[in-house]
Amino acid sequence: MAFSTKTKTPRFSIQLPPIIPELIIPDHFQCPISLDLMKDPVTAPTGITYDRQSIERWLDMGNSLCPITNKKLVVEDLIPNHNIRRMIQNWCVKNRSHGFEQIPTPQIPVSSVDATEILSNISLACQSRDDDQCLKFIGRLKSLEKESERNRRCFVSNGAPTVLAYTFRMLAAESLELLTEILEALVGLLPFDEKLVILELGPTSESIDSIIKIMRHGDVGSKLNAVLVVKKMAAATKAIANKNGLVEALMEFIREPVSKPATKAAMVATYHLIDNDKKIATKFVKLGLIPLLLDILVDSDKSMVEKALVILDELCGCNLGREEACAHALTIPVLSKKMFRVSEMATEFTVSALWRLCMNCEGRCLIESLQVGLFQKLLMLLQVGCGESTKEKATEMLKMMSRCSEKLECIDTAILKGLNRPSW
Repeated sequence: MAFSTKTKTPRFSIQLPPIIPELIIPDHFQCPISLDLMKDPVTAPTGITYDRQSIERWLDMGNSLCPITNKKLVVEDLIPNHNIRRMIQNWCVKNRSHGFEQIPTPQIPVSSVDATEILSNISLACQSRDDDQCLKFIGRLKSLEKESERNRRCFVSNGAPTVLAYTFRMLAAESLELLTEILEALVGLLPFDEKLVILELGPTSESIDSIIKIMRHGDVGSKLNAVLVVKKMAAATKAIANKNGLVEALMEFIREPVSKPATKAAMVATYHLIDNDKKIATKFVKLGLIPLLLDILVDSDKSMVEKALVILDELCGCNLGREEACAHALTIPVLSKKMFRVSEMATEFTVSALWRLCMNCEGRCLIESLQVGLFQKLLMLLQVGCGESTKEKATEMLKMMSRCSEKLECIDTAILKGLNRPSW
């Protein structure tokens, strides 16, 4: 039997894509720090060229030496390398098929001379009460501070926060439009030395009244900027709490949130004001803060719950706060539920708040705590471990619960026998 030697032609063939070799970025186009293609090459006096963002971040971390030569280097010594940037641009255009896009032309950083000139113009416009000129130069400052972190630092180092705070105080009676622009520029410069700015704004001056107006009548962004400034001021001085309407304005941010960052800032400001000040704490209690905090504890994220617990613990340090918390049906159940479900910090302040209530509410909170199973949770807390202060409070509550346990048949008395052991 003969076999044909002819081969059959396949009906179809598979076309494989062409293999494109991986493109290697030239070494002199790569930043020595990030090893990425440089977008804004700058050359140090040492002769080494870096990408601006990488070398400025290196210097921001506290380093003062060139990472290649170990010679002293400051950010002001960096010079834009236009030749390298043009070569990189041309290379990117040539290799666009490999996914490289033309890099945008970098913005020229603000110099100290530029910053000083803008701030001087703002001060002159403020002194002459020229709102239009003031808006013009503040707009310029805002635009530049948003361009880069270096610009922001340059304005801060040249005294922009103090100038803006002074301008706000001097123009506090002017239009809210101008004042909101000043606040936005000021917040955009954070962080800075808040104490100098607080002194310049004046905690009891008319400027606080204007900030309160913005908190109440501004748009969402303006309200956030206003409450962020209040948060910084509250951390520095409680004197602002004496301004009519400030406490009420903070309460509105908690009662009817305009944004989560604004609510969190209002809660931090509230804590700073009530910390170790029973008079201010009582004022917040009278305005209904405790029910609002309990609502937040029921259904909020970790950060909000922690802030609510810190504030609630502080409010329970005053008589009216304890009375309000003890009288609210959700206080003990919610605190008991949050003991292990949030964080170690939340557990600490939960135990502290419960301890304040159980120590001062003549047995009512103790009995309710027993009913919701807090006794067993405190035992578990001691077993898993906690801080010394929290341990002492938990132990004291357990002993107090043991003395009133006969009032509740649902508590197994066998569990209570070890409470008076010497090890406790």
